[in-house]
Amino acid sequence: MRITQRAYAKINWSLRILGARPDGYHELDMLMQSLELHDELILENSRWLGLSISGQKLPVGEKNLVMRAANALNAFTGQRNGARIHLVKNIPMRAGLGGGSADCAATLLALNRLWNLHIPMQRLMQIGASLGGDVPFCMQGGMARVQGKGERISAMPDMPSVPMVLVRVGRGLSTPQVFAQYDRAPRQDAVLSIPDLASALHSGNLERAWVQSGNALEAPAMELMPEIGAAMENLRRLGASFVRMTGSGSTVFGAFSSETAAQMAADAIPDAILTRTRPETDEIFRGN
Repeated sequence: MRITQRAYAKINWSLRILGARPDGYHELDMLMQSLELHDELILENSRWLGLSISGQKLPVGEKNLVMRAANALNAFTGQRNGARIHLVKNIPMRAGLGGGSADCAATLLALNRLWNLHIPMQRLMQIGASLGGDVPFCMQGGMARVQGKGERISAMPDMPSVPMVLVRVGRGLSTPQVFAQYDRAPRQDAVLSIPDLASALHSGNLERAWVQSGNALEAPAMELMPEIGAAMENLRRLGASFVRMTGSGSTVFGAFSSETAAQMAADAIPDAILTRTRPETDEIFRGN
């Protein structure tokens, strides 16, 4: 049996930090959205578990989130299933786009089918949460309010697809490094309304949505990599109606009112990625 599974990137329309948690993580309140940009996994039954990767250089051993997901499923079931997994990597790394988490989520979903495990979606998401904070959202996809360290997900109604330009600044940033920079000098986080932001996005009013948004990690990320601010300003100059850094960076995104405007901006920025928000989830993401 052979299964092909897409792993979709994500952006944060907004990210608030509400404080530190006793477990060492941060209490978050975010509005997240899937993108059409995706990696692809091709999986086949095999006696042994193995991973190959094309598109980018990544380790293929036990630290890779794809392998960690497969091993977590075997540990959960008490079995020793095998699979040949090939990952086609398109989502930039260390970029705040959730590429590793998306690959992990897609692996859990695909192997649940390939190995005929019939693990319920809620249990799969719990396994995913043990592997990474963004994994449960990446398993669900669409648009959602994500709280806690990523385990509390409230799906939001689908919104119209929005043209998007992504710009990865420099060689990327380490998520722990950005959070550590935030912790050195916590900022007064603006009180933002996720429902108001979602309402503005659903109405197509990107300018009003931008006013309702924020990312508490933008300032510490810019302290580590000042070029992020310049990239954001360039997107605004090129006509983006909504500009933010996603996650812990270093990717910034511009949302545009038209495909033509987005295409022109992407053409003007070396190595920019033109994509769209993904308003709906695949059937597999709706549960098993």
